Amino acid sequence: MTLIGGFAAQRTGDRRHLVLGLAAGLMLGVVAFDLLPEALEQAPQEVHGVPAALLMFAAGFLAIHVVERSVAIHRGHEGEYAAHSHGHAHGHGPGERQREQGVGIAAASALVLHSVMDGFAIGAAFQAGTTVGTVVAIAVVAHDFADGFNTYTLTRLYGNNRRRALALLFADALAPVTGAGITLLFTIPEQLLGLYLGFFGGFLMYLATSDILPEAHSPHPSKGTLVCTLLGVGFMWLVVGLA
Repeated sequence: MTLIGGFAAQRTGDRRHLVLGLAAGLMLGVVAFDLLPEALEQAPQEVHGVPAALLMFAAGFLAIHVVERSVAIHRGHEGEYAAHSHGHAHGHGPGERQREQGVGIAAASALVLHSVMDGFAIGAAFQAGTTVGTVVAIAVVAHDFADGFNTYTLTRLYGNNRRRALALLFADALAPVTGAGITLLFTIPEQLLGLYLGFFGGFLMYLATSDILPEAHSPHPSKGTLVCTLLGVGFMWLVVGLA
C-alpha cells in the first residue's frame, strides 16, 4: 500500500498542485487525528501546566522553522515566489541546494521512522490479541497509502532526484514490517514514544502549512487544490475513525 501511494504521487504530470494540496490535507489529518491524540495518550504528564507532548509538538514545529530560515529557503519569503517560481531548488547555490535537499530527506526519513512505529503498533496489538492486532493492521495498511504518497512528494518537493525518492519510498514500505519484527525483541517506553510523536507532529504541521500549501496554491490558485486538501483531511478522519 505504501508503494501504491508513492507510485500514485509520481504520475501527477501537470496536476502537481492537486497532489500537493492532497498531501497537505493528508498530513494535517495525520497530525490532528492520529499523532497528537496518541502522543497525549502516551505522554500525558505536564511541564509547567502544559502536556509534555504538546511542548514537543511546538519544539518540532520550531526546529524545522529554524532550519529553513537559517538556510533561507522558506518559500513564503517576500518576493521569492517571483524569483523561484519553478521549484524550491531553482536558483540556489550548490551549498544551499544540498541543505534544502537535506530538509526533504529528513522529512521523508521521519515518515519512514513513523512507519517503523506503525509496525510497533501492529506487533504490540497482536501481543494483546488477534482481533485487536487485525484491526490495527488494517488501519495501518490504509494509512500507509498516505505515508507512501507523502514520502515521495516531500522528497521530490525539496529538489531530490527520482532515484533518491524511490529509495526512501521502498524504505518506507519495509519500515512497518521491520517495526513489527522488532516488537518480538523489545518495546519502546510509552512516554518516550509519546514525546517522539509530538515532536514529529510539529515537524509535519510546519511542512504542511508553511511549505506544501503555499507551493500548491502559488502556481494554480484553484478551487480544485482546496478541495483536494479537504479530501485529504477527510480521508484521514475516515481511516482513524475506522481504526
